[in-house]
Amino acid sequence: MFIIIAAIGKNNEIGKNGGLCFHLKNDMEFFREKTINHKVAMGYNTWKSLPNKLKNRKNIVIYEHDTTGPDKIVHKIDEFINKNKDTNEEIYIIGGGMIYRQFLPYAKKLYLTEIDATDPEATVFFPVFDQSKYDKMTIKEGSEESLKYTINEYRRKK
Repeated sequence: MFIIIAAIGKNNEIGKNGGLCFHLKNDMEFFREKTINHKVAMGYNTWKSLPNKLKNRKNIVIYEHDTTGPDKIVHKIDEFINKNKDTNEEIYIIGGGMIYRQFLPYAKKLYLTEIDATDPEATVFFPVFDQSKYDKMTIKEGSEESLKYTINEYRRKK
């Protein structure tokens, strides 16, 4: 099962300058808690933005060329989706924008930290999706570094 996890601003912004738009300690803790001991799949730019391989997770990079460091490289995204879309194993999709767009139709669940702020310098955006196709549940609300945020779980309706 594919699960998307992301932190997004009011305009769906997620990234800029090879990194994240927003850095919230509570969001990072939530990300770690959810993805630990699971597979995490990402695009090459997300992989390169990480300071290190994510510990206690199987790091999968979707990229047409070979690269060093990840546990697995997937050269053909369609094959990966078809092979894993019906599995019960939780595979977390962690970015970036293009990867989110390609996996969104297959994701059964989304964990979105929705931040009440904008970043005018953003260059990478989370795809707009039809929220009516999901049941939404608030997991946590908070404020950090003067940024209000809500962590929501979206479950695809059957």
